[in-house]
Amino acid sequence: MKKIILSAFMILAGVAYTQAGVIVIEGNYQGKNLYIQNPYAGSNVGFCTFEVTVNDETTTDEINTSAFEVDFTAYQIKFGDKVVVKIKHKDDCKPKVLNPEVLKPRSTYEVAPGSMKIDKEGNLSWTTTNETSKMLYTVEQFKWNKWVKCAEIMGKGTVQENNYSVKVTPHSGENKFRVKQTDFSDKPRLSEPMKYRAVLPEVTFDKTKIDKQITFSSATAFELYDSYGNIIKKGTDSKVDISTLKKGTYYLNYDYKMDSFVKK
Repeated sequence: MKKIILSAFMILAGVAYTQAGVIVIEGNYQGKNLYIQNPYAGSNVGFCTFEVTVNDETTTDEINTSAFEVDFTAYQIKFGDKVVVKIKHKDDCKPKVLNPEVLKPRSTYEVAPGSMKIDKEGNLSWTTTNETSKMLYTVEQFKWNKWVKCAEIMGKGTVQENNYSVKVTPHSGENKFRVKQTDFSDKPRLSEPMKYRAVLPEVTFDKTKIDKQITFSSATAFELYDSYGNIIKKGTDSKVDISTLKKGTYYLNYDYKMDSFVKK
């Protein structure tokens, strides 16, 4: 008899567990509310959603309707704050979040005019305001006829003033640097390029002395490509080992230059 009662209890517990589902929406408050489409339960008894929580606090919004709004202004949530919304629903139906993108991180930063600078040690610094999400900053340098990633740093995600500094390696002559963030829209937000003239000797190499290695006049960032445009090597050094390369034409990006040579 005890076994029968225990089995019945386990079955009932299992039913109670499977009769409910939960949709979790996470992100950062961007100043907009969520809108939920709320169908009838599969049994046609009441609406699908039976509870909504915001950061584990049960909402007082009216949810017994075919569509409802999750109003974040009732929770003293500040712009950019972390938000976790849980929509608990019956197992035989599923509500639909109509605009989940409003909680996804957006790049909203603004670089303070004149704040992008490079010091004597090669540290690039800048100041931002109006950040609403913690997002990765990518620092890019324009060289070899393209923008090249040279550093990354995580953003602080606050609307107040934020200061950043990363190590970069300027090439000889005029340089251009910029910072960017890419949010859920996949469209990058770019700062205005900053120009910087480095007082450095121009890097050179002697094509007539190429055999097993390339020797630059000083250490430099480089990219080495084969005749098909496949990258073979990249890095920063004063020498590049090419002893294992087959004979033929190769393309070399270094300093600010794009060049080629023939391995004999």
